Amino acid sequence: MSKLNANSVELGSLTTTQRNALSSVATGTIIFNTTTNAVEAYDGTAWFTVKSSFTASGGSESTNSRPGFKVHTFTTPGTFTVSTGSASVEYLVVGAGAGAGEGGGGAGGYLTGSTPVVPGNYPVQVGGGGGAIASNAGTYATPATPSYFGPIVATGGGGGGGWPHPGGPGGSGGGGGENNTGGGSGTSGQGNPGGPGSNPGNYCGGGGGAGSSGNSSGNTIGGSGLSSSINGTSTTRAGGGGGWPHGGGPGAGGPGGGGPAGQGNGSANTGGGGGGYGNSPTPGGSGGSGIVIVAYPTG
Repeated sequence: MSKLNANSVELGSLTTTQRNALSSVATGTIIFNTTTNAVEAYDGTAWFTVKSSFTASGGSESTNSRPGFKVHTFTTPGTFTVSTGSASVEYLVVGAGAGAGEGGGGAGGYLTGSTPVVPGNYPVQVGGGGGAIASNAGTYATPATPSYFGPIVATGGGGGGGWPHPGGPGGSGGGGGENNTGGGSGTSGQGNPGGPGSNPGNYCGGGGGAGSSGNSSGNTIGGSGLSSSINGTSTTRAGGGGGWPHGGGPGAGGPGGGGPAGQGNGSANTGGGGGGYGNSPTPGGSGGSGIVIVAYPTG
């Protein structure tokens, strides 16, 4: 199926439909598939890709931050567009962190892995951080919004509980308000529960993080996040917000962008939860926005 000239070997060009219509294909046959823009070979049983021309665009693009890879970073909504070829791409999708009440806000859901992509448009949503409430203004703070890359959806964090209510459910759960209230539940595979509130002591729970649950009973630290080097730099994200200690301590935000107790906001584009605050009518801290990162080899 090839044709020689003085300078090159020309492969036969076929669409996928034309290729599949071939009969009695010899083992070792090589073609250029114009549907997938890839060089393919037949191994006697099936066709496999030898070389694929893969091009994609979207977000903030870099080929320098991680040697040998192209990295697409989305800090606002957009579209990841595959123009030619197919590939398996790595992804990190972090939902937005939730706001706090007395209890710390839960971190956004955290998803990482790889997925195949083909030519087409993949919508990207970057979740916005959840708002906070005053300590006695409601059951729990507003849940945060999710982030997604195509069908891969990371749930927003659960709101921190106000007095005397439990934390809300989410990617990671919100911390409970004082008076023996429970922490909100986390989403399986994405995060962890918030810490419960307690009495005596009137401690409020820290928000859950991607790496661990929120704390309580005198140690109201938010749950820790998880680290990823998908963009070439190890970065921890999705930490829970600290719960209000009511005279105890320490109420620190969880590593990974969690806000400290006392109105500390979750860090932007980390999915960190907001820090709790127990002196009404002042609200706690707001949650941090999420992030989506896609990466693949350039070779």
